[in-house]
Amino acid sequence: MFKMRELKAFDAYMRLGGVKLAAEQLDTSQPMVSRLLASLEKAAGFELFQRKRNRLSPTPEAFRFHQSVVRQLAEMRSLELEANAIASGQIGHLVIAAQPVFCDTFLLDALAAFRKKHPQATVQIADVGMAEMLRMISEQHCDLAFGITLNAEAFGGDARVLAHCAAQCILPKGHPLGDVEEIPLPRLRKEMFIDLAQGSPLRRRIDHMMETIQVHRTIAAELRTIHGIVRLVERGEGVAIVDPVACQLIDPDKVSSHRLVPAITWDIAQFTPRDRPLSTVGQAFAAAVAEEIDSLKSAGVVS
Repeated sequence: MFKMRELKAFDAYMRLGGVKLAAEQLDTSQPMVSRLLASLEKAAGFELFQRKRNRLSPTPEAFRFHQSVVRQLAEMRSLELEANAIASGQIGHLVIAAQPVFCDTFLLDALAAFRKKHPQATVQIADVGMAEMLRMISEQHCDLAFGITLNAEAFGGDARVLAHCAAQCILPKGHPLGDVEEIPLPRLRKEMFIDLAQGSPLRRRIDHMMETIQVHRTIAAELRTIHGIVRLVERGEGVAIVDPVACQLIDPDKVSSHRLVPAITWDIAQFTPRDRPLSTVGQAFAAAVAEEIDSLKSAGVVS
């Protein structure tokens, strides 16, 4: 079994051509280098040096062996660098599952901040609905996920609440309700709605609230992404009830945002598959997301 110190001493000797120079480079004594070379020769099982008048001369076998030692030391240096990079969160690959509205908003800022500090790490963000996100958590096909709070335990995951949200009503500029700070839900009875597609947790929450207060909605269009909903509202095609972080996507010259009474609320949560600890790079990404959430709280977007 070869020892790393022996291999390094042999490499230094072969490159520099002498025990003295090898000792200086390794910051050790000449007798120590001589002992390391003798120990390596014994472990190798063949003659590495010819000894004449207290001088060492490499054998042809030594030159051939040195080629393998150089490769081995290079691989070890590469391994050490990779280990250090992994330990500091500089490299790694993450799969993040998230609902579309988060992919279009704070996750983009979090990713940009994360990449500045971890340029060698790679991140794949899967833009998915809630059902698919929970499946990825259950099957451990993602490292992290971001959605609204649900019973994560039923899907083999753990949830951590990041922020509290209250839905906002967005209106095209010039709408009769545009000057009202808070809009009572019954006043939206006659409006044309631009809505999220069926199956969205937010859509279900809105439908339930409207049914509770006996408001029948007329839905002009349904879209999968909040980005498309905002664009249609800007064009005056209807009103929409959206996640508050979606207000980052609106053009204030074309759309106004308003609180609702009664409020429609939920929490943003970070999900992780159970029994799968976050890697160092995963913890760094989660920290970047937490910073973005704190910024949203400071801006009054979420609480």
